[in-house]
Amino acid sequence: MNVMKKLAVPLFVAFAYGPAQGWAVPILGENLATFAVLGATPDVTNVPTSTIVGNVGVSPAEAFSGFNFTAGLATADPQVNAGAADSVHSNTALAASAQAQLTTARGNLAGLGVGTILPSDLVGLTIFPGVFTVPFNAVSNLSGAVTLDGQGDPNAFWLFQTGALTTSSASVVNVINAGDGAGVFWNDTSSVTLGSTTSFQGNILALTSITLITNATIGCGRALANNARVTLGQNTINAIDCEGTEGEGSNGLSGGGLDFVGGEVVIAAGPGAGTVVSVPGTFASVPEPGTLMLFGFGLAGLFTFRKKLFPVA
Repeated sequence: MNVMKKLAVPLFVAFAYGPAQGWAVPILGENLATFAVLGATPDVTNVPTSTIVGNVGVSPAEAFSGFNFTAGLATADPQVNAGAADSVHSNTALAASAQAQLTTARGNLAGLGVGTILPSDLVGLTIFPGVFTVPFNAVSNLSGAVTLDGQGDPNAFWLFQTGALTTSSASVVNVINAGDGAGVFWNDTSSVTLGSTTSFQGNILALTSITLITNATIGCGRALANNARVTLGQNTINAIDCEGTEGEGSNGLSGGGLDFVGGEVVIAAGPGAGTVVSVPGTFASVPEPGTLMLFGFGLAGLFTFRKKLFPVA
């Protein structure tokens, strides 16, 4: 008994004041991470033919449009995992568990705060890892291309807190210089719309609905809707095997090298295990060609004016 009492005090101190309070959990729960598309109610709709790598599910509703399904069961569809059996989940236990894990993931990500405030249109930016907020834009949050640069970090982490995220047609999200453990998350407090032929990257976690307009793609990531439907139209979504794509992550950019611990995102393993990575991020703006030209004319004018003021003898 005395030995137990002596051990109890250091154990209490370790748990109370240790650097990583709480249990380490993945950013996306184990069941949630198996889904490329997850909707809630009234259904998940799809205009064939889409190509989905990862499960497709709906819960608590049971209905699909444009996918094979049997109410309450898991079935096969040629559009999902190349026709793998049990890949379309109509309110199965797995889909219900994934929805619960989605609620948890959204809450955990929201708890990381606003981070760095970005322009409401991300076009032309190079964004380094960190936590960011994208202000509402009634027209588009992305009217062209944006680059997420991991700067060589295999476990690079990006979180974008958004509200009614919208992209213009043919917009592009590029992820570069990252690795298999990297994670990209778009945590939205409303509904998300990706414009036609948008080339997107990362995991969309929306409170309400998600719409991918015709031929929009998520090259490495997921479309996960907490309370409403996911609407698809001849889309490609890859949540599992992204090796060799811009995402460079075989886990669908779900942060395989990262854990959520005590309200922070940390490196899961290796020499940097436990290092906090959920910090406000930085970004750079790339001047447009017209801006560069004006800047050049300004320099030339300044040089000419200087010669007039200080003539060379």
